[in-house]
Amino acid sequence: MAEISPFKIETLDAVIDDLKLRLGMTRWPDEETPDDWSQGIPLSYMKEIHQYWLHDYDWKTREGLLNKWDGFKTEVEGLGIHFLHIKSHIEGAKPLILTHGWPGSIVEFQKVIGPLTDPLAHGGSEEDAFHLVCPTLPGYGFSDKPDKPGWKIEKIATAWNTLMVNLGYEAYYAQGGDWGSLVTNAIGVQNLGNCQGIHLNMPIVPPDPETMDDLTEQEQNALVSMQFYQDHDSGYSKQQSTRPQTVGYGLADSPIGQAAWIIEKFYQWMDCDGHPENVVSKDELLDNVMMYWLPDAGASSARLYWESFGNATQSTDPITLPVGCSIFPKEIFRASKRWASKCYTNLVHFETLDKGGHFAAFEQPEIFVEQIRDCFRKM
Repeated sequence: MAEISPFKIETLDAVIDDLKLRLGMTRWPDEETPDDWSQGIPLSYMKEIHQYWLHDYDWKTREGLLNKWDGFKTEVEGLGIHFLHIKSHIEGAKPLILTHGWPGSIVEFQKVIGPLTDPLAHGGSEEDAFHLVCPTLPGYGFSDKPDKPGWKIEKIATAWNTLMVNLGYEAYYAQGGDWGSLVTNAIGVQNLGNCQGIHLNMPIVPPDPETMDDLTEQEQNALVSMQFYQDHDSGYSKQQSTRPQTVGYGLADSPIGQAAWIIEKFYQWMDCDGHPENVVSKDELLDNVMMYWLPDAGASSARLYWESFGNATQSTDPITLPVGCSIFPKEIFRASKRWASKCYTNLVHFETLDKGGHFAAFEQPEIFVEQIRDCFRKM
């Protein structure tokens, strides 16, 4: 078994100096022509982000907040994987692996770690306690970058199972959204004998053809949302799934370019009533951006799309493990219960929420925690 070593995020002053130099030399595009976000993130808001990042944002303080959780690094399938591992003090706590997606990171989980590991201090009971493992996807954050093709969703799922077993968790649960949802789904499909059940906050299941003549209002809205995504919101995916190296040059060289590429998606996919800072702060947005900027992960994170595009909707393979789904109103794709039931033959939890979006743990941590507790109590 590979060695598991403590790992803290430590940023040299020279790296921050380089970031500020690049921010100070930003060359701006001209302003968008409409008075909205339809052409992308507005120039005025990016200049606001720029000024805050350059003059007010304190990465050392923010880095300390991330480092208060126990971090580690270990080799899995030949690649160094960074992960948080926070054990509950409650005997009998359930092991749970939480997986992020793009353009997210482990930053998303900071507000739910306490309630999930120490439920007695956050309105829960002992049965709600979890030992948490929050790994960083290959090529993201401070995990290593694959140097050859092959790190598809299926390989990550197998690696996560190995990681949990190496940590001593012969039986565990798994949860994820975005790419994390697809990785978690693949863990369920592979069913290697260790995972006992999964929870998804973005289940990717195909619409059931048998329902097309009798769609519910929710299903009609889901199809409209899917079409909007295909027509107006998926350009990033096409670029990253076909030419991740090309877009990587701009993301590696320009901090404002990297920030705009990420923050526009937080605006689009959060339930934020027209502005991302209605839900999260500038500090929180920039914390997440820094998880891409500092390790130069723009290109390497994009390659997951190239690796997995066209091969990621594995939920057409039925999963017999217990499955829970939480459907948030601003999610990109919002499956209905009857669509999900076609793929998940043991669907033990399915709930449609009235607020929240794609980054559920980041946006609505209390609702997210409640959903996790409710779901895994049933398993």
